[in-house]
Amino acid sequence: MPEETDLADLESRLLGWPGKARVLVAIAGAPGAGKSTVARALVERLNAARAGLAALLEMDGYHYDDRVLGALGRQARKGAPDTFDVGGLRHMLTRLRDPREGAVAVPVFDREIEIARAGAALISPGVRFIIVEGNYLLLDSPPWADLAAMFDLRVMVTASPETLRARLVKRWRDLGYDPDEIRAKVENNDLPNGQLIAEGSVSPELLFPNDEDVADLTSGRMGS
Repeated sequence: MPEETDLADLESRLLGWPGKARVLVAIAGAPGAGKSTVARALVERLNAARAGLAALLEMDGYHYDDRVLGALGRQARKGAPDTFDVGGLRHMLTRLRDPREGAVAVPVFDREIEIARAGAALISPGVRFIIVEGNYLLLDSPPWADLAAMFDLRVMVTASPETLRARLVKRWRDLGYDPDEIRAKVENNDLPNGQLIAEGSVSPELLFPNDEDVADLTSGRMGS
């Protein structure tokens, strides 16, 4: 059974990680679980312990562009497993493992314009911990299934269905969507994707319960 964790525990585990090789950590979870907040907070804590120790890689940087999704007839399902460049992410993880690589340019997803910006961040060779954040990192079905084995530590961020729905509604409302658009995105896309993640992912080593206020993450409390 996976153990429960929080930010303080994750930080302690990584700072005490044996050896000197680069470490890849998967932070997975359903839409609205708060995995992005967890991942960013963990990177901040590690870098506060030592500058340049950790960096973030977001799975959302591998979204297909809206023009591609439109051509495929998948625009309405943006965020589903088949709307990502899984091969590109896999190759990036391989590059980040390779000590011969220098600084590696990685994409960053700009949520305000819903576009992935190529080469928007650099991960330097001195970074030891790569915190990789995304919904489907532990999904146990092709073409995602071979990703889980690429991580040294696998963490699943969890939240109740009520918490997920409330956070997702707020997310789309804050981005200016009307009630009908919000309902369609949450009920027809986000929540079904979350159910797939809950039922179809490999077992992680650690569970991060995250039903409390997301702001509490900065205090290192268990939960949000």
